[in-house]
Amino acid sequence: MITTLSVLLYGVAAYVVLLRRDDVIQWALDPDVLTGMIAGLGVIGLFLVVVLVTSYKMLRPLQTGVLARLGGALVVGLVCFSIASGSALGAQNLVAQRSLVTKVFAGEKSKSATVPTINRKDPWASLPRINLLLLGADDGEGRDGARADTVMVASIDTRTGETSLISMTRNFMRMPFPKDHPLHKVFPTGYWDPSDPEPEQSEYYLDAMYRNIPPKYGDLLGETDNPGADVLKLSVGEALGLKLHYYVQINLAGFEQMVTALGGITVNVNYPVPVGGNDDKHIPPGRYLQPGPDRKLNGFDALWFARGRYKVPGGDLARQARQRCTIKAIVERATPQNVLTHYKEIAAAGEQLIRTDIPQTLLGDLAGLGAKVKGAKIRNVDLDKKKNFPNGRNPNYAGMREIVAKALSGTPAPPTTKPATKPTGKPAAKPPASPDAGDLSDSCAYHPTN
Repeated sequence: MITTLSVLLYGVAAYVVLLRRDDVIQWALDPDVLTGMIAGLGVIGLFLVVVLVTSYKMLRPLQTGVLARLGGALVVGLVCFSIASGSALGAQNLVAQRSLVTKVFAGEKSKSATVPTINRKDPWASLPRINLLLLGADDGEGRDGARADTVMVASIDTRTGETSLISMTRNFMRMPFPKDHPLHKVFPTGYWDPSDPEPEQSEYYLDAMYRNIPPKYGDLLGETDNPGADVLKLSVGEALGLKLHYYVQINLAGFEQMVTALGGITVNVNYPVPVGGNDDKHIPPGRYLQPGPDRKLNGFDALWFARGRYKVPGGDLARQARQRCTIKAIVERATPQNVLTHYKEIAAAGEQLIRTDIPQTLLGDLAGLGAKVKGAKIRNVDLDKKKNFPNGRNPNYAGMREIVAKALSGTPAPPTTKPATKPTGKPAAKPPASPDAGDLSDSCAYHPTN
């Protein structure tokens, strides 16, 4: 009977997973359904144990020796233990999943000043692209509040999953706001103080807006749980000519925990990357990540691969390129098998690291879209530093908007470098890969600079 029940349960589970995959995803992201699953798993486990013990008592021979009875009881006990431990492990994963969904993703009581209205039946029906603002908040030692040290936009084609990543330089000044928003009246020429001929530049950088604007102008945003993120959604979206639908914020100080939970990531290191160090205080790094192909990085080293910038050739653009490669490596590492193996650790890390205004009602559709993203290309949109922001004091946001519009419409952007005009009489040497190459498969490949 136990064998029959087990085969029946496994058959039902296989049918559901293989033929009703979308339903499984929806259930796994619904807190109420997860609660029912947790209770159901406990009931099933208890039922199987009771049936097994009862069956053994009814069917065991009455006239047997002590050793035979002990052996039979031991076998039954081991089977009961395996059933109970399996049920407990499954319940623990379901509890971790429910906790992650309810604590990280926006519920009915969450507040956001910039979340759009969605069509719950088919969110992508009138939304060919969904634009996510990715924030890395650096609130480590020595910081007075959080700075959005990493600002990136992921624009995802909802039909194909192809993703374009757009990196914003942290020292951009004069960040604009939409003309119909109250913050535009306060900063009509962008976020800076034109009355001060020598402003404290770092306090007008893009990475300082998250902490500086809400305390003074938070009442202009409306009700929100994360005013700093809403400020950046408005301003970054205006700078790039995009409607930013949601944000995902990751605490960089805890990024290590997430990568560790995934079991590390694999990247190509093309030049020595500093671990630690401080440019402003002239403190050299303790060591460097040495160049090499397919380098396996633990959480700590992955964090510094993404953020290290002490005298790095290429400066902030090189760091942005490594950040895009880090995202690509995490996407590749997050296979279903790996996520299931480390699920409790990943869920626990996610609770501590992630803030977002993505509503719980959209999670099932986003999970389906995420599967498309994993199998599609991830590209970079080069905003053209030489032309549009030689320095961060007065970037050409109109020029950036034009580049973004062309890139997302499928029209190739104009080349950023001029071709050679004179033949040399011999084949030209292959130029080193640019950190801003469009296809991340190429720009994240092993192209050592030395």
